[in-house]
Amino acid sequence: MAPAMSEEEKIKIVQRNKKAFFNYEIVEKLEAGIVLKGSEVKSIRDGKVSIHEAFARVKNEEVWLMGMDISLYPQAGPHNNHEPRRARKLLLHRREIQRLIGKTREKGLTLVPLSLYFKDGMAKLEIGLARGKRQFDKRATLKKREADRAVRRRTMRR
Repeated sequence: MAPAMSEEEKIKIVQRNKKAFFNYEIVEKLEAGIVLKGSEVKSIRDGKVSIHEAFARVKNEEVWLMGMDISLYPQAGPHNNHEPRRARKLLLHRREIQRLIGKTREKGLTLVPLSLYFKDGMAKLEIGLARGKRQFDKRATLKKREADRAVRRRTMRR
């Protein structure tokens, strides 16, 4: 009998959006499913996906992911393949969508993808409710990161 898998072993991260944490202050995080075609799933498993320019938008009480680029899957053939940059529906509970509608109407809040991963064989997207950082906030983040590195360097020498 195989040993039970822990939570971390069931999750395979395909891509993280590190720039989102630099450009935005993440207020809240949500996990959403994605409606995908078969060739899209194959391309994501191969790592041929980019979420860096993507964003989410609420339309007609549905959440849509725009700008995510999933490369064509060569083995699918011309008739079974997908459009690389099409809008993809995100699957959330109705009460989560209602809350997002209210929050995104607030000044300066937007939905950005933070990471794309497989959980129990299903493609999931972690989206963040985010507020854009100003230039001086970004400089402060860089300054703090550099100070943390310097402290780590000093402690490593001892």
